[in-house]
Amino acid sequence: MGAYARCKRRSDAVHLCQSVVDLAVIDHAQGMNNAPPSLEALVADGRISPAIYTDEAIYQAELKNLFGRAWLFIAHESQISQPGDFVTSFMGEDPIVVTRQADGSIGAFLNQCRHRGMKLCRLDSGSARRFTCSYHGWVYDTAGKLVGVPREAAVYGESVDRGEWSAVPVAQLDSYKGLVFATWDAEAPALGIYLGAVRWYLDAIIDRVPEGSVVFGGAHRWTIETNWKLPAEQFASDFYHAHTAHRSAMAALAPPGTPSELLAFPDEGFQFSSAQGHGTGFAATELPLIEAARRADPAEVARFAAASERLGDRRGESMGAQHMTVFPNLSLLKDPRALRIWHPRGPNSIEVWSWTLVDGDLDDERRRHEARKTMTSFSPAGIFEADDGENWVEIQGVLRGAKARETELHVGMGLERDRPANPGFPGDIDAAHSEEAARRFYARWAEMVDGVAWGEMEFS
Repeated sequence: MGAYARCKRRSDAVHLCQSVVDLAVIDHAQGMNNAPPSLEALVADGRISPAIYTDEAIYQAELKNLFGRAWLFIAHESQISQPGDFVTSFMGEDPIVVTRQADGSIGAFLNQCRHRGMKLCRLDSGSARRFTCSYHGWVYDTAGKLVGVPREAAVYGESVDRGEWSAVPVAQLDSYKGLVFATWDAEAPALGIYLGAVRWYLDAIIDRVPEGSVVFGGAHRWTIETNWKLPAEQFASDFYHAHTAHRSAMAALAPPGTPSELLAFPDEGFQFSSAQGHGTGFAATELPLIEAARRADPAEVARFAAASERLGDRRGESMGAQHMTVFPNLSLLKDPRALRIWHPRGPNSIEVWSWTLVDGDLDDERRRHEARKTMTSFSPAGIFEADDGENWVEIQGVLRGAKARETELHVGMGLERDRPANPGFPGDIDAAHSEEAARRFYARWAEMVDGVAWGEMEFS
């Protein structure tokens, strides 16, 4: 039985949570390598201990047991379309190189020279046949195999074992409709099992035309002083914040004199959640302001109609303001089409990498149009992004206080409410204004950080 099913309310939850964190801090201070005691109590029954956002020992356990085992998004296939193409990224805080091999396959390995640990590749992207360490000149091929050691015979007297001292490859690598994922854990379930039912909802964003989706342009990258789980959870579950946090942004986007009802975020909608921690929410129809803009553009009307033919009306046209997180740290938006990773940088900081995702059949002019939509809304200077980032930073600032870190937070929306009857969407469905996906996100987080074996976790 998974942690989500096991979570029960405890009358002494606050004291229990604090004692768990205290033990974790003591273990970390003593240099112990074991994970903190069970974290299930910190995210039980619609309550969260803020310690999960600030504690260094918990963060170190995340890097080992979550980011060291989960399937993580590492690249889009369109970024490495030709043999020799590469991008660099991170899995947790571990740097990696992702390459297109000569045979067309994709490989990924730890971006670390095995001689003294220097980065092998210090570029964001490019094309190469070899990677040469800038420290002592060890040379690796595009699969990460050690192929050259300067002055090898003179300084070592014999050959360095190429197999033993090659770069460390990821344990598994697979892709889903252009999205490339990898894991360090050879025992992790196949990617299709890991994604589960979220694929149906993911297709509404990435599979709207036969040509699929491609990344257009480079990444916007910026740092936010917050914990990675706050934005990941919001994208999985939180439609509720839009009414307050984004009201002024909607007004700024609207032409002068726009009626107030066109600025509203509707109450009607649905939320999908899964035992794997994935979640997505959406309005039952497009937001009025976005719908009006789309209907004024004949090309957009045609594109949405074509998507409906491919995916059906629900996914093609009737899932407005869709937001999603593929557990743990890949998030997507439907309109504008944004793809992003929340790279952890300690318990109190993240590095955001965000791309514009476009349909693969668009010409360059239309792709630039889509990129402008993303930049004005969800980018470092985007008006919606500013709303979200301000809230996340302020939350993390509040949690610097001792009393604030002891004070439980509420994540119980929808916990006692009946769910919608047969809304016509697959998987576990609730109303859009619910925190079910957040609760399941944290339940899977607790299981993985606790080191629960794959075979003991629920999949749906």
